[in-house]
Amino acid sequence: MAKNEGQVAIKKYANRRLYNTGTSTYVTLEDLAEMVKKGEDFTVQDAKSGDDITHSVLTQIIFEQESKTGNTLLPISFLRQLITYYGDQMQMVVPSFLEHSMRAFTEQQTQMREQVTRAFGETPLTKNLQLPMQMVEDQVRRNTEMFQQAMQMFSPFKAPATAAKESRKAEAKDIDELKEQLRALQSKLDSL
Repeated sequence: MAKNEGQVAIKKYANRRLYNTGTSTYVTLEDLAEMVKKGEDFTVQDAKSGDDITHSVLTQIIFEQESKTGNTLLPISFLRQLITYYGDQMQMVVPSFLEHSMRAFTEQQTQMREQVTRAFGETPLTKNLQLPMQMVEDQVRRNTEMFQQAMQMFSPFKAPATAAKESRKAEAKDIDELKEQLRALQSKLDSL
């Protein structure tokens, strides 16, 4: 797809087709996902009303990615906790917190890839290397603790023990899965 300067407008028609005004072609949600991965900036507008529907289309892309790949990024415990904040006084704080957390995570991942590349050189393994699990585990723990502290600051009387237990169980499961992935990665590095 051609990349235009600035933001590309995508028009969504009543028949659910998406039209890229920058390339004058019809596109799919998968094409839009690729544009996001390439860093291309776009907005999606309802072709009839002109309303900006970018948020709902991006949400739809996430839904499709989560359901078709089998490799979910959003754990069930996270989704449940997120749902509880809709309509809550915390609803206004959550988006900026999540945005900040994702930005920090991306920066740490970039730094780690650079360090591994400097240590091991440019190999196919280092190009596709994920963060070592200990760093991921530490970051997940810190982010979760910060998020819980922030939530308690704004709603000190609302701390359901059951939800906290479920969240800790889900976190432990996620951490165990990350540790297993680290062991597999360490085995690959050892075999090199």
